[in-house]
Amino acid sequence: MKHWLRLLRHRWLDESDVHRVLDAAALGRLAARVQASERHHSGEIRICIEAGLPLSYLRRRAPARERAIAMFGKLRVWDTEHNNGVLVYLLLADRAVEIVADRGLNLRVDAAAWRMLAAGMAEAFRAGRFEEGLAAAVDRVDALLRRHYALADGDRNPNELPDQPVVIA
Repeated sequence: MKHWLRLLRHRWLDESDVHRVLDAAALGRLAARVQASERHHSGEIRICIEAGLPLSYLRRRAPARERAIAMFGKLRVWDTEHNNGVLVYLLLADRAVEIVADRGLNLRVDAAAWRMLAAGMAEAFRAGRFEEGLAAAVDRVDALLRRHYALADGDRNPNELPDQPVVIA
């Protein structure tokens, strides 16, 4: 029964539901926050919001983490010069959040820190504060990237990935 309820929830939600909880202005503010963050470190942050999983994932009862890892590759977050890209992934149907970091940053940040970051986001999402949760996640990822990949005075971070959040129907 639980599987059928999940299937219905994922098939019911679409892009309009994403835009209901994160309108164009909110997405613009999140993009600006990512852009401002990337002025201080060499990392790249991507936000991906998906309404529901594709049917192929639902049929095999795949977790949100599997989809987040797939989107990490599809959005080329792994393809940064210093291997320090981070994907912040929100699956609206499950109100699940996943953080996927590239190997360069994962060598410096332990799994417990990533779990704490995701838990803080999940709490905001349960309360319906999606923009606030994503903004806090960007700020926490920014702090980690500044600690481990800070730019020296006068250095610039070439923008290797788009800053605008990706919305998947």
